[in-house]
Order: sequence, then structure tokens, then C-alpha cells
Amino acid sequence: MSKNILIVDDSALVRKQLKEIISTLDFNIDFAKNGHEAVEKATSFQYDIITMDINMPIMDGLEATRQIMQKQATPILMVSSLTKEDAPTTMEALELGAIDYIAKPGTMNVGKNENREEILEKVQLLSKISIRRLKRNLLRPATRERRRLVTRKESELRKEAPVSSTKEIEKIVLIGSSTGGPGLIEQICTHVPSSYKYPICIVQHMPEHFSKAFAERLDRASPLPVYETQNGMEVVPGNIYVARGGVHLTFRKKVSGKIVIYEDKNKGSSFFQPSVNAMMHSSLKIFDAKKIVGVILTGIGDDGADAMVELKKAGAYTIGESENSATIYGMPKEAYERGGVLEQLDFLAILKKIVTLR
Repeated sequence: MSKNILIVDDSALVRKQLKEIISTLDFNIDFAKNGHEAVEKATSFQYDIITMDINMPIMDGLEATRQIMQKQATPILMVSSLTKEDAPTTMEALELGAIDYIAKPGTMNVGKNENREEILEKVQLLSKISIRRLKRNLLRPATRERRRLVTRKESELRKEAPVSSTKEIEKIVLIGSSTGGPGLIEQICTHVPSSYKYPICIVQHMPEHFSKAFAERLDRASPLPVYETQNGMEVVPGNIYVARGGVHLTFRKKVSGKIVIYEDKNKGSSFFQPSVNAMMHSSLKIFDAKKIVGVILTGIGDDGADAMVELKKAGAYTIGESENSATIYGMPKEAYERGGVLEQLDFLAILKKIVTLR
């Protein structure tokens, strides 16, 4: 049975380019030239997926996304230039309910096979997300609500907290996620208390400008300090580290005993950079496995699956998101089927496990 897609963009050229790519799939293709037109079409017909431009006249992509997700929830794939300027807006669109983003045709030579394949893969996968699941996920604890609970007192506490060191790490939480993950990561960061005593390291698949905007957004929302990783940064309790796009987040121990972030620029065999596998494999060389909590959330592909197997074998506590709650049951499925998951849980149960970790 054919699926239905709405391509939203004020540029006739971009609409044409996306149509040429998507027409290789069995999709009925419709168009909207601005956000207002997109809302009208999306609320009168249930599309399987919408590609949404950000900057448009009459109504921009952010407002259109907000209205569509409120009135007739639909999987939305943002079309971004992937630039430093677009990054914060794209992050906001994901918070409003958009699932993922792709490069705007023309910004990354869309004629190349890897770009076409990425667009086709994401369109196909997102179009399979059930509307019921999408609506259920929208009911998860509201990040904006939690932001209001991050009081001035909490902010002052985190700034005045005594400086801790690597030697005080009792446990470390390693989180990997991809498509559908930013909203979940934001919920984790906003719900951990200011007294949280473990470092959290996160690999969320995204390009460099986006990881910086993402970390800054999380820092504003979280009671804990959130940093985009930098080479040589010390890993200490009570801090949250977001892997910088374009490099692998790994760990090294200095002669002094200090554990630091080491950014590996060699992509190796990994499709993604940063890679969840790279972070988790590296952790076993530095930390006692019994101190490691490995978490795999929603995402396309199998990044992190092999490393989760190694973590579990070594004695780490590993958690995978369940099919019931995962937006894309790819990464957690692979980790589970390969035997790398000690406990498979819905996201809200994972959130509780992390926040109340002892």
C-alpha cells in the first residue's frame, strides 16, 4: 500500500530535488509552499510523513511543526542546512515533536549517493512510525515544565558545589542514541537532581554545530552543568558530557590518575562519528566494569550493540529501550538480540533508573 508524504518548502528547486529522490519510493507526494499551507493540509489529511523546511514566509517550520503536532500528530523530518545558524532552531523543532532532520538539498551535494541514501532511509523509517506511538511519546514528561523547576537555588548550588575529581567517580553512566533521541536526552538532563553524583557521557548522533547547540540547550535546562566535550576535559562526578560531532568520545587515564576525554578524529570503521561503540569500548579500558551503566536508546542502525555485549560480559549494568517506547527500534533491538541488554525497559522506567541511580 502506498504511503503519503507532504514536502513543505518555499523553494521550488528544493521541492523538485526532494521529489526526484523520494519518487524512487512507492509514495504519493504532495507539496506545501509555506507553514500555513502545511498546517491546513496536514490537519485535513493524515500523511505518513512530512518533510519540513525551517525558514519560510507566512509561517515558518517551527510554528507549523508545533501546530501539526498539537492538532494531528505526524512524523516530521526537518530539512536543515546543518549550519551553525540553523542548529538551535532545528533543536527546538525536535523539542516540539519533529523526529529527525536531513541536510537541505544543495548544502551537501544531494546528488551523491550517501545523501540520497540517508534521505531515503529516514523517509522510509519515519513513515513507519505509528501515529498512536507518536501521540503516546508526546505525552512523556514535558521538558519545558521541568525547566521551570530548575530554580535559581539549584543553579546556585551547582555553581557553588565543591570541585570534585576523577578519583571520586563511583559510577559512570554512558548513553547512546540516534533518531528520536534528543528529546529523551533532554528529559534525562532536566530530571537529574542537582545533587547527582555520577558523570553522564552521551553520544547522540549529530554533526558538530548541532552537538554544540544541543549541549548549550541542555545546559540551560539542566540542574547539572552540561558540556560539549573538548579534548583533555576531565571527567568528574555531577557533570554531563555531550560528545562533539565529528570526533569519537573516548577516555584516557593520565599518569596522575586523572581520567580525561580523548577525542579520536580517526573515523575508523564506524559509520557514525561520534560512535556509541567507540565510547563504550573505550570505557572498559579505563573504568571497572561494575562502575559502568550502559544505556542504548532509540535510533537507526546498530551502533553500540557490540559494545553493549562487551560491557555486559565484563559485568557492567546494561539497559536497552523497549520496542514499546522506542521511536525507532533499531539500535536497542540490535543490542538486545545480540545479548548485550541486561534489562529492557520503556523510556520512563529508564529515566527513573538513571535519576535514582545509587
